[in-house]
Amino acid sequence: MVLDEPKESDDVFHINGFTMMIDKDLHEKTKDVTVDYVSYGMGSGFRVSSEVPVGGGGGGCSSTSCSC
Repeated sequence: MVLDEPKESDDVFHINGFTMMIDKDLHEKTKDVTVDYVSYGMGSGFRVSSEVPVGGGGGGCSSTSCSC
């Protein structure tokens, strides 16, 4: 997740006062994407999951979600 300006290659959504963008090609692959802020144990962060899981990523990422 990064702060960015919308591009022609992005799908743009306005949700609860936030503007969320996802690359159109990635959106076709993942379908619906959910972004949650979660607190657990001694940490907290964003969890990003998709209707159709995609592999890759590093750190706290797995094939179904990512805590960034």
